[in-house]
Amino acid sequence: MIDELDFPNGLHLLARWQSGDPAARTRLLEVMDRTIAGAFDADFATPVASDHVHVTGSVHMLVLGILFDLYGTDSLDYYTTDPERYVRTNLMVSRILGINKLYMTWALYAFTCEAVGQKMMYPDRFPPGSDPDQVLITHDTWQTLATPDFDSGIPKIINDILRVTERLTGMGPLLQISAPYSLAADIFGQEPLLADVVNDPAFVNQLLDHLADKVLGPWIEHFISVFPNGWVELSDASGSPFFIGPDNCKTMAIRAISRMIEDQPWADRVFDANYRGDFVTLARKKDRGSRRRGGGAQASGVSIEELTELKHSVCRDFVMRLEADKVPITFYTEQAIARNVPLTIGIGSSQVDKNSIPDLEIGKAEIRDTAESFVAAIQQVCKTVGRPSEASLREPWPSHIYFEDISALSQFELIGIIIETVRARGGL
Repeated sequence: MIDELDFPNGLHLLARWQSGDPAARTRLLEVMDRTIAGAFDADFATPVASDHVHVTGSVHMLVLGILFDLYGTDSLDYYTTDPERYVRTNLMVSRILGINKLYMTWALYAFTCEAVGQKMMYPDRFPPGSDPDQVLITHDTWQTLATPDFDSGIPKIINDILRVTERLTGMGPLLQISAPYSLAADIFGQEPLLADVVNDPAFVNQLLDHLADKVLGPWIEHFISVFPNGWVELSDASGSPFFIGPDNCKTMAIRAISRMIEDQPWADRVFDANYRGDFVTLARKKDRGSRRRGGGAQASGVSIEELTELKHSVCRDFVMRLEADKVPITFYTEQAIARNVPLTIGIGSSQVDKNSIPDLEIGKAEIRDTAESFVAAIQQVCKTVGRPSEASLREPWPSHIYFEDISALSQFELIGIIIETVRARGGL
């Protein structure tokens, strides 16, 4: 690494670029030119220390913002045309931010539904998404959805990204794709699916099983055949308790995953860590008729303890607490210790979004307190279950302090406070 990019210097460079400083833009362009040419490849293989709390995060949206500004690289070009550039710039921006445990991500929900034929939208400087006005399947056509070709298109792009990542970092490949419920929401429509969750749950489960049998299960099998050391991270934000309620999360979203992986030889290499909104299990009962989108915030027959066990059933290697869960961190600390697994704590995008902080000085004080409490929780878990092993640190999972999303609209000063706190206080 260039000394001037070591933390916090690299973070300061990004802050100056964000503010429109021409000199910072010129310097960042020089750095990105060299990054794309491979000048910093050796640094990406540097392992994270096992005797310290570490920081990881998803930075692909920030990288898109940088490349669009510096080169005019739009979303379609960025995500789909040059795996070497994609991986190198994502790894480099992570290093510039001060992130020490590297983690490769992409627009996974968009990629998954594009792979099955959903019409997409690729904005210039923002990640792609499915076109909500042109859904792929309906009540009349869903059974015709067939298994995609995994040697072309999006699956090939992902595999190419993972080959480059493994070569440069030594991390095992991690396939990130949608879980059945979230895939259904993207290609059937969020609102129609929610209506069927309430009025025709049997149909919803049929649809989820079809997607598991015809798309996701075969995709995982193909991936593992190509990368025997690979892992699969399913993501299912749409199937979270906050959106469909804890009961439906149990009987639809998590049920579909459990069925898909049951008795499979790769079952222990598949996990889903991003169910969010645990606090809804603590909400008071509301009238059934008041349900709206997001109306999952109702009491149910699922307790916070049962929900945690359900989540653990599809993510056994660590406990994840996301910002949207809201339940106190002490609960997750206790759960990680009871299960003898590491703890991962998410920093939500809104917590470090420059447009979501009404008073920066108050925000800085609050984020420092938050970071200190997170570090202390992870230290407590590590003291009981042990430090992360060298082997686990090579696994391509999100872990310890995890930035859920960093973008060109993030407040870099707040990010710096979190990383500085981890570095100063995070000894194990």
